[in-house]
Amino acid sequence: MADERDFRVLHTMIRVLDLERSLDFYTRILGMKLLRRNDYPAGEFTLAFVGYDDEKSQAVIELTHNWGRTEPYVIGDGFGHIAIGARDIYALCQELKTAGGKVVREPGPMKHGTTHIAFIEDPDGYKIELIQVD
Repeated sequence: MADERDFRVLHTMIRVLDLERSLDFYTRILGMKLLRRNDYPAGEFTLAFVGYDDEKSQAVIELTHNWGRTEPYVIGDGFGHIAIGARDIYALCQELKTAGGKVVREPGPMKHGTTHIAFIEDPDGYKIELIQVD
């Protein structure tokens, strides 16, 4: 049996319709860095990795853009959300709205608990949970 030290989450991949719009959201609105971007002409797709630090130290998000796609992706009912911890989600949600972000659940205590959360939505409709951390 493998020891938990042998494993680490590297990234989560999501497909995006408009790569530039998604990069703007994750970098400008959420403050992530574009870590790397690679075009694959033979496969007609681009991979862009965004995060607050590289995969050596924490998990990141891989944005996959398939060239020529014109219809939005169907997210499905199996995907839940991506979670991001933040110190003051109340102020952050206000800043996100001012910057053009879409808050779909205002900050407040979660149902049946005391943790304060909010939800925002990226340009492709993926939900991102903001969790209040100290």
